[in-house]
Amino acid sequence: MSQFGTHFPCIRDTIDAAEWQARVELAACYRLADAFGMTDLIYNHITTRVPGTDYLLINLYGLLYREITASSLVKIDAGGNIVWKPDTDYGINRSGFVIHGAIHQARADVQCVIHTHTRAGMAVSAMKCGLLPLNQTAIRFHGHIGYHDYEGPAIDLNEQESIVRDLGVHDALILRSHGLLTCGPNVPQAFNTMYQLEMACRAQVDAMAGNAELIIPSTEILARTAQLYRPETRRPYGILEWPAMLRLLDALEPASGYPSYKS
Repeated sequence: MSQFGTHFPCIRDTIDAAEWQARVELAACYRLADAFGMTDLIYNHITTRVPGTDYLLINLYGLLYREITASSLVKIDAGGNIVWKPDTDYGINRSGFVIHGAIHQARADVQCVIHTHTRAGMAVSAMKCGLLPLNQTAIRFHGHIGYHDYEGPAIDLNEQESIVRDLGVHDALILRSHGLLTCGPNVPQAFNTMYQLEMACRAQVDAMAGNAELIIPSTEILARTAQLYRPETRRPYGILEWPAMLRLLDALEPASGYPSYKS
């Protein structure tokens, strides 16, 4: 009999505290992506490492982001093989491992990777100009974002090398004709980077739709502003904001009708 439910037994008492905390943070990130309109039906992925291991946590292929809980996340190894998953007929999406697995393996500093197919992100990914430094939010990425040319659906392991190369040392990547990707040393920072990148793309699409002459600050101002946003210059974005994001989820959940992300 097929099992495609959305309620899963809580596994908190069967794993160590570090993995449980990672699961809760990742489930929260999925819920926040939904709350801020950055989802694409059951597609896309957010991954994080299981602390102290090479294992990754990823979503079941078939759940909405708003349905994901700490106990429904799948544990996979460096080869994309399932190490543990709930008792369900849902599996995982191979493209999630191709893109995310490549970055996790190549970047020891990366704990979380987020990939989206938002309307604004896809629009900017199709623009030859890429992300323009039209406003303060976009300037954060000036000189600190990569671009990856489209190679078809991300199911070929051979594409992993070019994805890693095009991301380089950056924490943000525009996948041409595809969407957006961000990563970071933890879930809160990766989420904040994606939120800011998404807002920059939305603002660019709106500004260009106005058909008015666009203003771009001087090269000197762009460089100085971008540097002021760097984590080595100021407290990393995402850390201060994260408790507020969790409070937002806690306020939204009672009316959502979905299991708590912490279950």
